[in-house]
Parts: sequence; structure tokens; C-alpha cells
Amino acid sequence: MDHPKASARPGFAVDWEEREWDRSPDRAASRRQQLAARGPYRASIPVRIAKLPVRIGEGLQAEAEDAVRAITRFDAEVTAMAARRSLREGDDFAEIAPLSSVLLRTESASSSEIEGITVGARALALAAIDHGTGPNAELVTQNAVAMQRAVALADRISIESILAAHEALLEGHAYAAPGRFRVSQVWIGSGAISPHTASFVPPHHERIADSMDDLISFMRRVDLPVLALVAIAHAQFETIHPFNDGNGRVGRILVHAMLRYADVTRRLTVPVSAGLLADTAAYFRALTDYRAGDPEPIIRQMVDASFRGIENGRRLVDDLDGIHAAWLARLPSRRGSAARRALARLLNQPAVTVDSVQRETRVALSAAQRAVDQLESAGILTRVGSGRRNRAWIAPEVIDALDRFAERAGRRG
Repeated sequence: MDHPKASARPGFAVDWEEREWDRSPDRAASRRQQLAARGPYRASIPVRIAKLPVRIGEGLQAEAEDAVRAITRFDAEVTAMAARRSLREGDDFAEIAPLSSVLLRTESASSSEIEGITVGARALALAAIDHGTGPNAELVTQNAVAMQRAVALADRISIESILAAHEALLEGHAYAAPGRFRVSQVWIGSGAISPHTASFVPPHHERIADSMDDLISFMRRVDLPVLALVAIAHAQFETIHPFNDGNGRVGRILVHAMLRYADVTRRLTVPVSAGLLADTAAYFRALTDYRAGDPEPIIRQMVDASFRGIENGRRLVDDLDGIHAAWLARLPSRRGSAARRALARLLNQPAVTVDSVQRETRVALSAAQRAVDQLESAGILTRVGSGRRNRAWIAPEVIDALDRFAERAGRRG
């Protein structure tokens, strides 16, 4: 299909085109607002970046490379810590999987919070066992599933893997058209009732397919520092804004898929979103600067967020390792018992039922009940509520550690 002609502009700056607008406001509006929402509007045209020359200051390039080394070192440190804990515990249940999963969940929670979707560690843990699930906890849980799916497909990042991540993120939310690119105009700016007064208008939906193909080609470049490549790809994705909803979360999922694709991370999800959460205003300004043609601010944001996230993640991992060591010291059960085997999993999923303990430890239901009783007697688990049916327990020390992580990241609300 022929598109309205656009003039070329240098660098990463978007161009603009006029598009016709024939919709009435979707909500009640004043006469002034209704008049402002009439006639043609201007939609952005993302620059094609697959082969675009990229110039980055030498100092920022060096810092981006330092950040990549720090991410790789953090991945290796946590892997080594899990190996030491496995030796301490004496079985294969104290492996890296719980720490890997808990970092992925905290990253999902931080990414969701950037979009104003806030949920505490207790609610998120209970949602994972279908105990009092709220809408925000459900969305964060789906974010974690989407991130797992995208990272699993990182060796073949493609349009299909991005659509699969979006489908997992917003499954059951028909308004978002899960797993499909949008087929109408969207705009950014919560107070705008039409694109005419929006703070940014992404490209018309007819341009999405070509823009996304160009982005995928850019993501396979090998001539740029990895974190610069990741930051630019993220900013370009947010500029294209290919979905009705979930663009920010999918865009940050893409960060982790690219880090895995580049072999920067192997086992972990580094809490980059937790680093971005510390100053979301600066993050959004950097995206605006990118659309004006300057990629350095978003690269700077990704570099700084990586260092902040690693520091916060390291403190969380140290806290959880200390909690696990203290549990082993005060739990009287023999090595290899169901109660001890449940400990490592509690670091990742600090809310359990007897049924979930049975599934995780692969023992009889009666043995799972004894394990829960022993963990409760040792003060490791605390029962939630007083009912006799649908009973659940939480590990409050882990909940507290996760809440401290979120507070350091700057959780709002």
C-alpha cells in the first residue's frame, strides 16, 4: 500500500505525516476538546534503523561495555552462590532455579510498576497459588510468563516470538488483541481524547509491519556495543508501539531476550526494570529524546539501570541466601526430607499449600502435610487466614526481603 510521502530527516529522529481523523471522542468531552479532536492529525514515521550509522560518545561506549561485564559477572556470581548452597544442602533441590525465578518475578513486578501496575510480594506470591488473586497480581504473573516465553525463544528473536510474548502477557484481555499487532491508531498521553493533543503519536498501523521487520534486522547487528544495541532497539520498539496495550512491558521483555541472545546472560534475568524504576521520569524523557534524534540518553538510562539493578539484585540474593542458611540451622528435619527439600523453592515461591508442596517435592500427600507442619513449627511458614478449607502458608522472611528489594527500587504505593 502506498503511504503518504515523508521527508527524510537525519539520525534517529522520527518524521511526521498527516492522517485523516474521522472518529468522535470515545468519552465525554467539552466543546473545546471536541473541536480540538477534529480534522487531520500528525502521526510519527520511525526512521529505518537496520543499517543506520550509529555514533556514540567514547565515554558512554566504555560505560556500556562496563555494564555488560557487570551483568555477566552478576549472572556468574549467582550461579556460583546457588552451587555453594546446593553443596550445603546436599541435594539437587537447592539449585539455581529458585534464584533465577525470583529475579525474573521481581523484574516482572518492576516492569509492571513502571506502567502503574503495583502489587506487593505477599499478593503476588498468593496469586501464584490461586489464593485471593487480584487483577494487578494476575497481570504481573502473566508478565513473568511472557518474559519466560520470550527468553526461551531468545535464540530466534523474531516477529513471531514477540507476538508470543504479547499473547502470554495479555491473555484473556480481548481489548489488547493478545498476540496481534494493532489495527488502529493509538497515542500516548492519558489526558488526550484524540491524537491531536497527545504527547506522542506512534506510527499509523499501516506502517507497523515494515517498521517491525526493520527493527528485527537492526537487532541482529554486531557492530555496536551490546547494551547500546539493546537500548536503541528498546526505544525503537516503544516508538513503533505496535500493540493496543502492553508495549512498555513487552519492550522491556525484549531487553532480556536480547541480552540472552547476545550471551550476556545465561541463567538469570537481571533486574534492569528495577533500575529504571528509580527514575521513571528520566526514562520517559530519554525515550522522547530518542524520538527527537538523540540515542545517547536512552543508552545512558540502560547503563545506569543495569548498575542499579545489579546492586539491588545482589542485595536481594544475599538476603535470600542468608535466610536459607538460617532455615537450615533451625529446621530439625533430616537432610533430604520433604521439609528441607521445600526450603529452596520457598525462596522463589514464598506462598504454598499442602498440594503445592506435594507437587514440588514429589512425596505423598501425608508427607507433604508433615513437611508443612514442620516448617510452621520452625517459624519458617505462617498460616494465612483461619479457615480450614483452602489453607495457605507464607514465608514472611522472604516476603520481607522481596518488599525491601521493591522499596530500594522505588516502588510507589
